[in-house]
Amino acid sequence: MRRLIPSLLAGLLPLAAQAWGNHSPMCYRAFEGMPEVARAPAVKVEPLVDFLRDQEPAIARALDAQEAWAREHLKLHAPRPEALRWVPDSRRSDADRRAAFLAALRLSPQSRLALYIQPDPQAQASAQPPLAAELVTVVRPGAGATQRFVALQPGEAVPALAVLASACDEPDYGHDLNLFDDNPGHPAYGFGRQPFGNPAVAISSQAPFHMGFFHQGAVFNAVAPGFTRSFTELRVQQYAGLAALAWQTGHAYWGWRFAGMALHHVEDLTQPYHASAAPGASLAYMLWVNLKAQLGAPADRQGLVVLQSNRHFVLEQFQANWILDDARQRRDGPLQQALRDAGRDARYPAWGPGYLREVVAAEAHAAGPETDAAVVVGAPARFVTDPSLDFAANAARFGPELAEEVQAQRDALRRQVAELLGRFGAHSRNALRGMLREAGRNGS
Repeated sequence: MRRLIPSLLAGLLPLAAQAWGNHSPMCYRAFEGMPEVARAPAVKVEPLVDFLRDQEPAIARALDAQEAWAREHLKLHAPRPEALRWVPDSRRSDADRRAAFLAALRLSPQSRLALYIQPDPQAQASAQPPLAAELVTVVRPGAGATQRFVALQPGEAVPALAVLASACDEPDYGHDLNLFDDNPGHPAYGFGRQPFGNPAVAISSQAPFHMGFFHQGAVFNAVAPGFTRSFTELRVQQYAGLAALAWQTGHAYWGWRFAGMALHHVEDLTQPYHASAAPGASLAYMLWVNLKAQLGAPADRQGLVVLQSNRHFVLEQFQANWILDDARQRRDGPLQQALRDAGRDARYPAWGPGYLREVVAAEAHAAGPETDAAVVVGAPARFVTDPSLDFAANAARFGPELAEEVQAQRDALRRQVAELLGRFGAHSRNALRGMLREAGRNGS
């Protein structure tokens, strides 16, 4: 069993480290009707170093408080090395100030944090020329990538919704790549060895910051303790605290932007394949295929890896294609309505320190078997039941076929995706309300 689960997750994570593909189109719909966002005044764009230079002492206090909180409340937290502590220093250059900030948060030194937005795909196309992706993200866009970036200029006024929705996708742009001690070229950040996934695959290295297997059960945790280590709660705490500070000190642009970054990690855990190691397989089945593999018949174990990977990829592709097709056609359909459905918000408790683990991740984990079954029923059989077909490795070839063939049998899958995105919207709004409440203001 100790060999099965690492083998299983290593096979899934190069794909599954990204949960919902592009978060921004969904966040435009989730927040467009939320009064705190819709009524917020436009914000003035400013470079990150302006916020850092203006608030050096306050940032130091905020980051120290976050680290103290994490050491007290987060199980298996990797303490931040003292050498990385943010120390105010008015003499350093802006480049050094920015580098010190990334190190204090333990984000990739390559993080771009450019001034940009992703325009709402449902709005009229922007006349501005697109901004080259490599100026925004260090992750090379894959086949079928939907992100389109437009540059912002310092001093420009931008709707809060555009800043927030754009930032909701930003942590997938390389913030969490190669931060562990066994990753190539890693910084000395003190995270230790990568707890799960393949440390040699860059996109896999971000998975412990975007996934949380909090509800697998005692047997799973005992056999595979590495999978109990997740840094999603740390990232939410860091970004949310910075958002509150930015709002409180007149840096509203960075308030909305840090808030969006925090929401990304919340939203990732609404995806069942990010909250469960293998939603389509019981622990007993994993034990069985592992035993067979140890006896010289590894086909079933490898098949489980491929099928779980294929199903996650099919779900993500179907959701992304559906919502972007609706946007291009200006349709207001079940996904858009689910994302905007504020009536769901009150079904959950108020946002607090345990919400991500005990509400979001618990709900997504429980939805795993139903979601996996909906994918199997709703997608072409060869994509989700044939372990000899690797969908992820042939996405460019199979993507159009999936979009065409799933139409005839998609009802169960459509219902499940709409339900999941209804939860995505509700948890995102509840988390944002919590951040605004912490800031002691309405986001203006």
